[in-house]
Amino acid sequence: MAGLESEDNQKRTVGGPSSETGVDPLTPVLRISQLDALELDSALEQLVWTQFSQCFQNCRPGLLTPLEPELRALLQLLLWRFTLYSSSTTVGQSLLSLCYHNTLSSSPSYRPLSRRQKLGLALLTAGPRWLQERSHSLLLCLGLTSGGPVSEINSGFLQKGLRKCLTLISSITQLASLVNFLVFLRRGHHPVLAERIVGARAVFSKSNVIRDVTYQYMNRELLWHGFAEFLIFLLPLINTRKLKATVCSILLGGESAGGDGGRDGQAVWKECGLCGEWPTMPHMVGCQHVFCYYCIKSHSIANNYITCPKCGAEAGQLEPVKMEVVMVGR
Repeated sequence: MAGLESEDNQKRTVGGPSSETGVDPLTPVLRISQLDALELDSALEQLVWTQFSQCFQNCRPGLLTPLEPELRALLQLLLWRFTLYSSSTTVGQSLLSLCYHNTLSSSPSYRPLSRRQKLGLALLTAGPRWLQERSHSLLLCLGLTSGGPVSEINSGFLQKGLRKCLTLISSITQLASLVNFLVFLRRGHHPVLAERIVGARAVFSKSNVIRDVTYQYMNRELLWHGFAEFLIFLLPLINTRKLKATVCSILLGGESAGGDGGRDGQAVWKECGLCGEWPTMPHMVGCQHVFCYYCIKSHSIANNYITCPKCGAEAGQLEPVKMEVVMVGR
């Protein structure tokens, strides 16, 4: 390890980015830029996994499922080897002109991450995800290796104890990640807990970085995205069928409600008010219109307060249509 540290120190002094690029680690980085870099890295990992899984699309279904956690961790380590390990920056950070700075160094100038920090960052990123996905399988393996009634009882207690320990560790880790994210929102450093543990902080890789996207465009995009999310939340709460029927009754003066009343009753029963086809198992909801049982039942399950799409009347209890058949002899 001492040889590795001396080699890292030689690399920093001979050809380190601090002497060539003039990076100022004291320049604050926007929080949104750090979060965008994480999202870009996650999208890259998902893209690599999709391309890798498509190579086996003609093979037996479920071929990669037993080894999916290990394969994902291996691909993540492969990306780490050719991005973070070689240049102290991830793909997402390089797209946003960012890189990692070693905060454990006493020098005020820029210092890249050491090999130990890079390795710790990779293990803290890929290790917990793999352990979380493989925890159940590991507990089963521990239970299957025992034999005999006494050992089965001991393994049962061991499994329960390990499960409680894993649950406690997972809860503590999630709580620590939440606290770290709140501190990041307050101070603007270390959006991920692993970065704070190993002492890695995102800084600008180039001096006097000019944003290609103006703040006016960002504000407009944020406004429209917020408005779209508000509509997505609001539209399911609006009864569009009742609103449509009310507007039609106001504009047409009740023609839509009474237009079918002048026709013969049997003509109304030949058409479902929802699908427009011949009604299957015809039912009524309190008005003169007829619906298929499955059409009106599915709508009533999805929405407890439904109205007739033809006349706008509030739907009551479902009742089957009763028709009187008169046999006429010749």
